[in-house]
Amino acid sequence: MNELRRARSLDVDNGLSTPSSNGHSNNEKHEIVNVQTIGDEERVPIVDSSHFPEGGVRAWLAVTGAFLVQFTGFGYINSFGVYQDFYVREYLTASTPSEIGWIGGVQVFLNFSLGAFTGRLFDRGYFYHLMISGVVIHAISVFTLSLSQKNVYYQVFLTNGVGVGLASGLTYTASLAIPGHYFRRRRSLAVGIISSGSALGAVIHPIMLNRLINGPVGFHSAVKISAAINVFLLVVAACLTRTRLPPKELQRFPIMQWLKEPGYLAFFVSAIFCFMGLFFPVFYLQLNAITHGVDRKFAFYALSILNASSFFGRTIPAAIAHKFGVFNLGTVFTIGTGTIILSMIGVKDLAGTVTFSIIFGLFSGACIALTPAMIAHLANDANEFGTRLGLYFGFGGILGLFATPISGALLTSQYHWVHPILLAGISMIMTGVLYVIARHFVSKREGSQII
Repeated sequence: MNELRRARSLDVDNGLSTPSSNGHSNNEKHEIVNVQTIGDEERVPIVDSSHFPEGGVRAWLAVTGAFLVQFTGFGYINSFGVYQDFYVREYLTASTPSEIGWIGGVQVFLNFSLGAFTGRLFDRGYFYHLMISGVVIHAISVFTLSLSQKNVYYQVFLTNGVGVGLASGLTYTASLAIPGHYFRRRRSLAVGIISSGSALGAVIHPIMLNRLINGPVGFHSAVKISAAINVFLLVVAACLTRTRLPPKELQRFPIMQWLKEPGYLAFFVSAIFCFMGLFFPVFYLQLNAITHGVDRKFAFYALSILNASSFFGRTIPAAIAHKFGVFNLGTVFTIGTGTIILSMIGVKDLAGTVTFSIIFGLFSGACIALTPAMIAHLANDANEFGTRLGLYFGFGGILGLFATPISGALLTSQYHWVHPILLAGISMIMTGVLYVIARHFVSKREGSQII
């Protein structure tokens, strides 16, 4: 007959109870485990998922690995503005901006929509399968892109659109869910650090690609170099990142019941507007600068400036979110992002481009980093987090598929910027309004305004 007994608090890294400097047990370095025994024979300890180490070498190595996943995955997708500009002006001149926009749209769609499946797979213990698959597909896709031919649209669409999006989508949600194995109180900070990897990637990738593609190296060799760097970093990430909690037993998640929760429903619907507006400046800022006469040499750095600012937007608000509340900060930064996008109508010179890049990067970075933490507040149990996050990204990703080509269609080949800017800006403001509604119900449930 099985007998469960509660073991003492054990240190995460070395299995020993370690007192803190004040002589008391340091709860941030400990976790409670269950030890299952049969007679006198003791089995392997079962980690108690209700307790979190809140740090330790293994935890921060996992954060570092997830950071690299974001750097090479979503960070690379965020540099698509370089490809968008190059394809429109030189490489895919036989295709319209709307058709080229489908490449970026498919990337966003797959990156987020696969979360509906990868979130469940992560919870079931398939993290390493997702990582290995992502590395292999990314390598095949980007190296194959380097073999594509000019004005052969389907080759670029399948490699840069479908392949890169699929590789990133397999690992994106899982990398953001990793902190849920190690952190509770510091989860916003950990997610912010991980999310900043895509911001840093979106700083470095555009600079590297612009200098290589528009330099003596050329497009095909530039893509090969970027592929080699990304694959190496993904292999390092796979070696560093380890899960802590055991796979969850197969269980049914009451998804329809979740959608009856007013707070989660409002947040879920907000994905429609968020994905319709958030990525427009990221994909079109460089093209906007060049078509308004900004020097090309500087315009190539516009995306890097935006994403450098986004790095701080993802880390600083996440670090103070526990004091001011993730929903409070997320709502303010999201509505602010929509307002800033609307100001893009007046961005027509060098000074305007720099100012817009810095402010939009700061606000949009906060939006991205705080989203998983807000969803965590909506979950009734830690076991639901991965699936709820995946559902949100999955639904939003479907809208992301159409957002970029819709923006391209509104832009037209004559570059009428007002219409797509209005669509993006108003969409983000509507996202913030829905966050306010979700916040109301969470605040009512928790009895606090600091949420």
